[in-house]
Amino acid sequence: MREKIKSIIDKYLKEKGYSLDYVIEYPKNETFGDYSTNFAMILASKLKRNPKNVANEFIESLYSNIFDKVEIAGSGFINFYIKKEAFIEELMEVYNKKENYFKPKIHKNKFIQVEFVSANPTGPLHVGHGRGAAIGDSIARILKFFGHKVEKEYYINDAGLQMELLGQSLYVRYKQLLGMDDALPEDGYKGEYLIDLARKLIMEYGENLLKMEESEAIEFCKSRAADNILKYIMETLEKFRVSFDKIFNERRLYQSNEVEESLKLLEDKGVIYEKEGALWFRSTDFGDDKDRVLRRKNGVFTYFASDIAYHRNKFLKRGFDEVIDIWGSDHHGYVKRVKSAIEAMGIDSEKLKVILVQIVNLLRSGEKVSMSTRKGEFVELENVINEVGVDAARFMFVSRSTDSHLDFDLELAKKQSNDNPVYYVQYAYARINSIFNQLGNKTDLDLENAWNLKEKEEIDLIKSLIQFKELLEKSYKKRDPYFITKGLLGIAEKFHRFYNKHRVIVSEETIRKARLLLIETVAISLKLGFDLIGIEAKKRM
Repeated sequence: MREKIKSIIDKYLKEKGYSLDYVIEYPKNETFGDYSTNFAMILASKLKRNPKNVANEFIESLYSNIFDKVEIAGSGFINFYIKKEAFIEELMEVYNKKENYFKPKIHKNKFIQVEFVSANPTGPLHVGHGRGAAIGDSIARILKFFGHKVEKEYYINDAGLQMELLGQSLYVRYKQLLGMDDALPEDGYKGEYLIDLARKLIMEYGENLLKMEESEAIEFCKSRAADNILKYIMETLEKFRVSFDKIFNERRLYQSNEVEESLKLLEDKGVIYEKEGALWFRSTDFGDDKDRVLRRKNGVFTYFASDIAYHRNKFLKRGFDEVIDIWGSDHHGYVKRVKSAIEAMGIDSEKLKVILVQIVNLLRSGEKVSMSTRKGEFVELENVINEVGVDAARFMFVSRSTDSHLDFDLELAKKQSNDNPVYYVQYAYARINSIFNQLGNKTDLDLENAWNLKEKEEIDLIKSLIQFKELLEKSYKKRDPYFITKGLLGIAEKFHRFYNKHRVIVSEETIRKARLLLIETVAISLKLGFDLIGIEAKKRM
């Protein structure tokens, strides 16, 4: 419906010889119509004319049959009131096309990579990782739904200082359990999970690790810890309905000389230099605030060097048309330098979209729970899943825009009431299923019966389906599943309001069949939304 209004406005502007950026939105007060636009005010400013006069000229030119009336409001807003018949025609289209109704036309199907979670195998996943997992997996589902070829990837930083600290930390825990008075490294990992791993080492190897050279024992502990933790991470993600098409190890970039090859490419481009024994990238040439170190003077490469090679691998070796990296908000300053390096290698940096996911504030009894992997002060994602369930956790994680902080209320997520948003939307689907169960079958639903839908709550419910389509397209364009949850809540609200005021199974056959067709279409829409954010469409609650 919004597109129909936009096409009318755009055609009018084209005839007048203008091109404008304007908005079409839903008025907060329904007395101001179904849609509202500011285009007359924008055009009037350009023409230096009275906005109301510009709006009136547009209204007088209208010939579309979808409007019940069009009015001017305030200082020049134009409010559109859509005919009931136009909404019913849209309902028929949803019923006929099913899920395909919600797919906009895509000009080109792309090969897109979504890389997300990518937590170092230094400890279990916490709730922050959970939000990134829910967002990344939902984005991949949305892109697939719209026809793109999508590959989900998990990148493992298994080279560098953090992994060395992990090996040292496990070795110390191993020795402590054997009665030795060793202290953890200052920046070591303190979580209980390492004590459990140390116990397993003792059960398998006794005191044999003490007979090794310390460096060899630490390397062994690093490998064992990483393998065990990664296995646990993947088991947790599988439980969370998240899977990956590919696991990519950082060390592979060194073993295949891709880091050296990437630096050679940058050298040939004249954008790296040596200074004080270190190797630097001229990222200031590409708008960064300072140049960045690629190799320290001790000969050790930085994470930035391997990340350059990793993104070269994505674009130049594997040929992705678009790459979506989902990072924590603390990586904000890292975006510019990675894009700079991509640009330096001759790759269009616009092909890389970095989504920075804001933090999760986990609330328990009104108190914020702190999270630090090294201090061991964090709540594991698996514990949250066990406490509130996969559906509630996934819905809550995507219930706010990626650029907004999220307060995750554990007690709210467990409630079986309308206060709990995931319960609220799932209950709408369950109610619809219950109605059809009462009938024994879905009966033949003749589209012509839809013309008998005249009650305000019926039309409002149809409007929510149209708005869901618009929000789904917005979710796709912005790469943000939040808009899907917003649309689901809108449908659920309108459905519950309709359900509480009107009976579906009534004696009047034409009304009954019309309402059955309506709720069947609502169920199709809800099921699609559930699938796209990875939650279950429950038939009974």
